[in-house]
Amino acid sequence: MNESTYQRLRGHLAYLGLSTAAEHLAAHLDDPKASVTEVLESLLSQEVEGTRTRRTAGRLRFAHYPLKKKLADFDFSFQPSLDRKVVAELSTLRFVEDHRNVLLLGPPGVGKTHLAIALGIAATEAGYRTYFTSAQDLVRHLGQAHRDGRFNSKMRTYTGPSVLVIDELGYLPMDAESAHWIFEVVTRRYERGSIVLTSNRGFAEWGQVFADTVVASTILDRLLHHSTVMNIKGKSFRMRAHEDQEVVAML
Repeated sequence: MNESTYQRLRGHLAYLGLSTAAEHLAAHLDDPKASVTEVLESLLSQEVEGTRTRRTAGRLRFAHYPLKKKLADFDFSFQPSLDRKVVAELSTLRFVEDHRNVLLLGPPGVGKTHLAIALGIAATEAGYRTYFTSAQDLVRHLGQAHRDGRFNSKMRTYTGPSVLVIDELGYLPMDAESAHWIFEVVTRRYERGSIVLTSNRGFAEWGQVFADTVVASTILDRLLHHSTVMNIKGKSFRMRAHEDQEVVAML
C-alpha cells in the first residue's frame, strides 16, 4: 500500500469516528501474513473495545461513585454473617433486569456502602446507567430544585438510571418534606428500576427516621415488594483498621 492510499484510509477511519482503528492501522498493515479480512476484523475489534471502554468511563463519570469498590475486594472472611450465595446471585445482575431492589442493613462500618457501590459499578460496567447519591444529598437537591422550578429535570437524575444507589438512609432524621422526596423517588421507580439502598436502621425504626409511620410503611411496602434484604451483623472494618494500626504502633 502506497503512502497516499494509507493516508486516505486513515483519514476515512478518523472521519467516521473510528479513532482507535485509525491509531492502530499502521501496525496491522506491517504484518505481511495478515489477510484483508483479518486486518479488518482486528481493527474493528479494537475499535469496539475502545468504544466500550470510553462509554463505560462516561457512565462512571455520570454515576458519581465516591470510591471505586469491587465485589472481589470485599473481605467476606471478616463478615461471616454475610451469605456469599446471595451476593453471588446479585453479582449476576439479574436483579437489574427484574427491577428488584437490594436493601443492605447494619451498623456503621460493616461494608454496606462497599457492597452497594460494587454492585452499582458492576452494573455500570455491564452497560447499565447507574447513579450514586447519599440520602441527604438526594433530599437536599430535590428540595432545592423544587424551589428553583426545575424539579422535573432533577427528578430524572434519580428516575432515569437502571440502578439508583442511595447510601446512608437513617443516619440523620428527616422532616416531612425530606420524607416526601424519598417517597416520590421510590414511588416513581417502583417496578421500573432498581434501588440499592444502605441503612443503619432496622425496618422497625424507619418510622422514627421519617417521623411518620404511615410514610415509612408506604415507602417500605414499595421497596420490599421485589427485593433482596441483607442484614449484616459483623464487626466494623474501620475499627479493625484502627486496631491493626494500634497493634503496629505497639510493636
